Amino acid sequence: MSELVELVLEDAKDRMAKAVHHTRNEFSSVRTGRASPTLVERLNAEAYGVTMSVLELASISVPEARQLMITPHDPVNLEAIERAIRVSDLGLSPSNDGRTLRLNFPPLTEERRKELVRLTKSMAEDGRIALRNIRRESRKDLEGGEKDKQISSDELERAEKQLDQLTQKYESRIDSALADKEAELLEV
Repeated sequence: MSELVELVLEDAKDRMAKAVHHTRNEFSSVRTGRASPTLVERLNAEAYGVTMSVLELASISVPEARQLMITPHDPVNLEAIERAIRVSDLGLSPSNDGRTLRLNFPPLTEERRKELVRLTKSMAEDGRIALRNIRRESRKDLEGGEKDKQISSDELERAEKQLDQLTQKYESRIDSALADKEAELLEV
């Protein structure tokens, strides 16, 4: 296998792994019936004159299955964190006891569950599109190598097959993560 083919396939593999990782991160931002710290970790709050993530400003714990407790490292930031949660699209109202914030997660309605499943399917499709774009760009690089006589047409064909197998492998990872998230969402 030529050096060009190895470089293109390795680059495609790295980029596809990142696309799958990004898709999984997107899934983690979707609220299920259970409390999960990942829902609020990436929310941004204004503190000390700069924007910081809630994870940087507070410790987040799960005292009960449907409750998160957020304890700021500095009590001054309590209101900023509360504001960030209220303006987010989580649809949660934090209760402030002066030292901590408590987020109670009501059980999801059937309609909301189906809506969230549609959202995760859309996120999965975005991930698949990213994988196909990576495959297309890699194919273009390989075809350019064939035009420049760096690789033969047989090598190009073998490399394209490997690229297709790589794409299928990473698409199946997205499908698997989607199935897990759907099961989690539809669990009552």
